[in-house]
Amino acid sequence: MPSLILASSSPYRRALLARLGLDFACHSPHIDERPRPGESGEQLALRLAEHKAAAVAAEYREGLVIGSDQVCVNGNQLLGKPGTRENARRQLQAAAGKRVSFYTGLCVHDIASGRRASLVEPFHVDFRPLTLAQIDRYLDREPALDCAGAFKCEGLGISLFERMDGRDPNSLVGLPLIALVDLLTEFGVEVP
Repeated sequence: MPSLILASSSPYRRALLARLGLDFACHSPHIDERPRPGESGEQLALRLAEHKAAAVAAEYREGLVIGSDQVCVNGNQLLGKPGTRENARRQLQAAAGKRVSFYTGLCVHDIASGRRASLVEPFHVDFRPLTLAQIDRYLDREPALDCAGAFKCEGLGISLFERMDGRDPNSLVGLPLIALVDLLTEFGVEVP
């Protein structure tokens, strides 16, 4: 089996990939993650996943590189990681009572052959109507400042939702494992 390299410094993606029971290394890519003018959430997620995989692939001679990136879209606005409590509050207030879409780009890049396979995994979340008091209580208990959309669905963030719609809830955390198993199979990696 070829060696696997996760093109990410995210502890969330690392923990998800570890669930597959495969040996892998992590290598943080250094790319410009800013959206381009007119770029949709889906286009941005795919471009970033492919660029992360390519940037890390350039530093190795062989193996499979897994690149992934997630973009949160509320209406027409692309949302990044809030970084501060005030930004998190604003993101959650704007999402309250609405459907928010998450697009996770995924790319598997074979370093030796240059071959790559990519896709975008969509996932949609319908938020409950939320009061500012509810948002503040959530942020007091689980400040998700490093998560696009300002929540952690694998924790208390699930209480913010009325409904989730998508093939793989792992994509909300940042690495769609169902799609990843499909792509790895294309490259000869058998899971389990």
